[in-house]
Amino acid sequence: MQTVRQIASEIVDREGGFVSDPDDPGGATKFGVTIHTMRRLRLDLTEDGTVDVTDVRALTRRKAVDIFVQHYFEKPRIALLPEILHASVFDMYVNAGAQAVKILQRLLRDMGWGVVADGVIGPHTARACEDAALPDPNALRDAYGVARRNYYFRLADRRPASRKYARTRSGGKGGWIKRVEEFLSPRYHLSKDEFKERVAGWG
Repeated sequence: MQTVRQIASEIVDREGGFVSDPDDPGGATKFGVTIHTMRRLRLDLTEDGTVDVTDVRALTRRKAVDIFVQHYFEKPRIALLPEILHASVFDMYVNAGAQAVKILQRLLRDMGWGVVADGVIGPHTARACEDAALPDPNALRDAYGVARRNYYFRLADRRPASRKYARTRSGGKGGWIKRVEEFLSPRYHLSKDEFKERVAGWG
């Protein structure tokens, strides 16, 4: 299995370089680290007394990996989950914060475990995951991946400005959907027709 830093490195690769998209609530971002995160962590990389876009631009790849490992894997205690879930939950935590855990907890609740969707990984959530991973851990990973994809679709349903992240201009799968399907077994990938049918209501 991959190390945590290897997973974080892949997340950085997936996120890409500097971008400042007015439709992205995260604001100016580099390697997936938003300006809001940098302000919260007080990362004044230019040492000018203010955390702003110049600090985002100054962020190094190595520092981004360090941030992800410390604040998006270790701090939310993703290590308590079965290893099969580490990459997908970690990737989603970078993308959506505590929603990554709430999605998992709602899934566990739907599967019959009395888990509260509070976005916090504790002993109860960890034990429920261990039980749910038996006898086939891949089934739990795939179920979580489908739940992630549904989250993105619902988000785009509610917020038209976000649809460009789920569907390309040419009508194909957007970055959000491609991203989540990297963590899904091929048989659960949406076909072109299935994807087209799902987003048909977006116009």
